[in-house]
Amino acid sequence: MGVRVTTPSRVHIGLIDLNASIGRMDGGIGIALEEPRIRLRAEPAEGIEATGPLAERASAAARRTIEALHLDRGVRIEVEEAYGQHLGLGSGTQIALAAGRAVALLNGLRLDAWEIARIVGRGGTSGIGVAAFEGGGFILDGGHSTKVKQGFAPSSASRAPPPPLLARHPFPWKVVLLIPKVPGDFHGRLERDIFQHHCPISRQEVERVSHLVLMGLLPALAEADIAAFGRFVNGLQSIGFKGIEVGLQPPVVRELMTYAKRYAPGVGLSSFGPTIYCILEDEGPLLDALKGRAEVERVIVTRANNRGAAIEVDQ
Repeated sequence: MGVRVTTPSRVHIGLIDLNASIGRMDGGIGIALEEPRIRLRAEPAEGIEATGPLAERASAAARRTIEALHLDRGVRIEVEEAYGQHLGLGSGTQIALAAGRAVALLNGLRLDAWEIARIVGRGGTSGIGVAAFEGGGFILDGGHSTKVKQGFAPSSASRAPPPPLLARHPFPWKVVLLIPKVPGDFHGRLERDIFQHHCPISRQEVERVSHLVLMGLLPALAEADIAAFGRFVNGLQSIGFKGIEVGLQPPVVRELMTYAKRYAPGVGLSSFGPTIYCILEDEGPLLDALKGRAEVERVIVTRANNRGAAIEVDQ
């Protein structure tokens, strides 16, 4: 028996509340994507082994799942396809959930993404990656109660359970990802230090973000109004914690965001970057404009994944 898991990636539009004055913090918005993706195959084995890109992360997640569920056999994982870490596209969560889901299925256990996330330690700040794996689409999560999470921290440093899903909506437009030729520096200790230094965000900023999300992004998406949706995405780039994430980017990233706005209704930084996402209906003018721009390492034209991870079981 073998299991193959194919995951989406995701863009993280932003965190809503890093003030926590009303008893909740975090709260995420994002979009699951068809490309890039992670694809792995797993089969029973005596021990735990993994090969291919992100193999170490797959092996660690498999081990945690086996230990947490008290399973008596191991797993062999081959990561057939993956995308890089520290790009702002959520590869850490997707590889961990894929490995955990594969281990569970090989042992006849049908655990949802939130159960697996608790085991493998993902979703402690944003729930976008977990919800993207489970069902795809445009996602809004409800953040964490201060009863279960007391401090501001990125997912990599938080032990809180993944947050509840508040809204999921099919996302209709194309997304073009621009990956600049700069390193993804914001991870590990530096990421934790940024949260500690800049939080809490002012209540006024949080209220402004909440207003744009509730009365801007969500209605624009429901009404399929790409111009309005893009306008609100653009507005979010300069306020709240997203404004800090954008402000910390090297000038080449911020300049590329400004340039891309000439050709796309909505342009944003995914998570801590450096990946830039562009929301549009016709990618042609943007792709033509990017030809010869040396600061762009990779361009990916994709669509939303509106169904979540795909599972194939071989008997």
